[in-house]
Amino acid sequence: MTKYTFKPKDFKSFQVDGLEARMEALNEYIRPQLNNLGEHFAQYLETITGETFYPHVAKHARRSVNPPKDTWVAFATNNRGYKMLPHFQIGLFEEQLFVMYGVMHEAKDKAQRVVVFEDKFDTLTNLPNDYSISLDHMNQTKTLISEMSEDDLHKAIDRVKKVKKGEFFVARTLSPGADELKSDKSFINFLEETFEQLLKFYR
Repeated sequence: MTKYTFKPKDFKSFQVDGLEARMEALNEYIRPQLNNLGEHFAQYLETITGETFYPHVAKHARRSVNPPKDTWVAFATNNRGYKMLPHFQIGLFEEQLFVMYGVMHEAKDKAQRVVVFEDKFDTLTNLPNDYSISLDHMNQTKTLISEMSEDDLHKAIDRVKKVKKGEFFVARTLSPGADELKSDKSFINFLEETFEQLLKFYR
């Protein structure tokens, strides 16, 4: 039995029609691993940063009609919520596992929070080739940093300051059949390696 990783069939939970039925599938096939990842990486982040991190597993409680197209566990230093702070996420869409860190449109003082990506712009542009940028956490689409010009990146960061819905996340993704998902050991190694890079922007 695996404790942390996801099998291709787990991703197919997002193919289940109807809110109630899909939530049952997510609760059976995905949430247990998210809970376990939450415990593991809350402790991991505390060990690395010296700060207390709290895991927030998505409940999708406000939904009444449309079934969720993604789900996640987020990590922040506030026990009551994560959206108001820069935060880390591990989550899934039907065709993508993602790990990311950044600033959501609901973040307080987001214009100041996003400045870290300007201050560490060289670090951002020198990330390994499989790192990408998400400008909308609700959308699976992400753009590889290696395919963005410096001007593109500056504009994306600037957009967070000027546009109410502006967001900026540094992300790394896997497809459902990726080798890194074949075992708990390889998955945790992948995640810790990713967090090590993302933590360069945490302060």
